[in-house]
Amino acid sequence: MPRPQGFSYAEHSDGTVRITHHAHPATTLRGPRAAQFLTEVASGDPQLVMARWTGNYKRGNERTARAHPRNSR
Repeated sequence: MPRPQGFSYAEHSDGTVRITHHAHPATTLRGPRAAQFLTEVASGDPQLVMARWTGNYKRGNERTARAHPRNSR
């Protein structure tokens, strides 16, 4: 499976963390969720962590779904 890429994040002075994907806003984290995210991103692969937190990651079924009759429009 390809590794996620194109994610970045910015930590702001008010404690907010904004995650973007290819320069488009993906999500905003505040309070304890932002702190938990920063801890996790510091200890793991940042791209994978951001993909998981935004819900924007491959699940392995994209090719199968593309071939489904319902999606053949």
